[in-house]
Amino acid sequence: MTSRTAAPDRPVVDAEVIPRLREDLEPFTVDAVLDLLGPVAHSALAREQPLPARLAVTRALAAAESSAAPSAAELGAAEPPAVLAALFVLGMPVPRRAAERALPRTGVAAATRLGLLEAGGEAPEDDVRALVDLRPYAAVDALGTASWWVASDLSEHAVRGPLRADHVLGVGGASLSLARCAFRRPVGATLDLGTGCGVQALHAARHSARVTATDLSARALAFARFTLALNGVHADLRRGDLLTPVAGESFDQVVSNPPFVITPRHAPMPAYAYRDGGAVGDAIVERLVTGLGSVLAPGGTAQLLGNWEHRRGEPWTERVGSWLDRSGLDGWVVQRDLQDPAEYAEMWIRDGGSPDPALHEAQYAAWLADFDDRDVEAVGFGVVVLHRPDGDSGSRLRRLEEVPGSADAALGDHLAASLEAQTWLAACDDTALLATRLVVAPDVTEERYHRPGEEDAQVVLLRQGAGFSRAVRADTALAGLAGACDGELSAGRIVAALAVLLERDADGLVRDLLPGLRALVADGLLTRAAPA
Repeated sequence: MTSRTAAPDRPVVDAEVIPRLREDLEPFTVDAVLDLLGPVAHSALAREQPLPARLAVTRALAAAESSAAPSAAELGAAEPPAVLAALFVLGMPVPRRAAERALPRTGVAAATRLGLLEAGGEAPEDDVRALVDLRPYAAVDALGTASWWVASDLSEHAVRGPLRADHVLGVGGASLSLARCAFRRPVGATLDLGTGCGVQALHAARHSARVTATDLSARALAFARFTLALNGVHADLRRGDLLTPVAGESFDQVVSNPPFVITPRHAPMPAYAYRDGGAVGDAIVERLVTGLGSVLAPGGTAQLLGNWEHRRGEPWTERVGSWLDRSGLDGWVVQRDLQDPAEYAEMWIRDGGSPDPALHEAQYAAWLADFDDRDVEAVGFGVVVLHRPDGDSGSRLRRLEEVPGSADAALGDHLAASLEAQTWLAACDDTALLATRLVVAPDVTEERYHRPGEEDAQVVLLRQGAGFSRAVRADTALAGLAGACDGELSAGRIVAALAVLLERDADGLVRDLLPGLRALVADGLLTRAAPA
């Protein structure tokens, strides 16, 4: 007769066991999981379709068990990624003997004490199940490639049931977007506000002398503590709501993937800690945008994700722009996606699981009614970049724009450079701009489109290869100005030469070109030349 071993409902850090677990996990890499599953199953898993991955792992486990390997050591060397993926990614049970081979230094008993596993008994054939999602994570940010292991709660497809209200989310699309957008320049102190499983704190530790991570959820902080310890990263973890745990302190950088989901504040809506901040509408993001100045050091920056409502008769740029006005900071808001109320409701109902049809309909109706109460026509998603000027910089930056698309590439360096350029432009008059020597960014190309048989181009595009991959339509004069920016002559001298070449009035050409010139500098297609 066997007995089930009790385990905590969140991971526990044990300073003696963690180093052994780290060694056991070394074969468990992103590449190893991809090789194990294959591209089809791996892609299906990313779409929350686990069946192909389960079949691939089952085949690998069966092959390992039936192998004619001459020793348990050789079998163990071939088997760990399959066993670990079965347990910690897919939530599949495995025989205790397989788990012991995959975790030879840690052992099932110690892993159970850590809150990672639940053992059905002591016999080799007894089932062992994972209590957490523990998977390899590799990312490319502005500092290059990094790889870690991240602990979170098992997904819905792994537990095969509804998520608990205090579910701790792993690395999702929003987490990846923020990691790609965050600045990675060396700083003294960084705040990860709403740390969740701790992934942003991992990234921040690469370029910060000190990292503070906060969350309202005690379970989230437990997972973050475990994730950081497993990867040998230190952060000061604090529990509390939004900025409360760090009141009176200042940071050089703040990153935040807050619980920004707009959720109806009445039944039958579930409230998940990782996405629901308990506020009406988009008030959570408003509070952060208007309040982050209280913890930003002079020269400090903040990058956060958010949703904001588009209300009937009120342009979103005016509404969100009023938050920037009240913040007292330089502000840049980039809207990357837009959904109508029905699309938004459908997405977050799916995210919370699969309720029965009656409950699904009730939730759907509640979401639509909630949006209707505030005349919401659509919901925007994007990134907010804030900056506290170091001293009196004169004019403030206030920019709100739509740049559709996902953050599939590392944008941190581009955003940082562009923010610096826009801040400089805000304090730079036209005379100073025209006196500046500029250089075309190395990723910029020019495209010309001609009608058949015509010599002159009908359309000229200046296309950015990095950053937001902007394509700027330019007339002959602006294209000529950009093409001549090699750092030798000032912009004003180039415009003067163009006026002669194009037989244009010099002052009129300056007036025509200045808006486009400022836009090219602001967006990073033109950069200031290094001092001679």
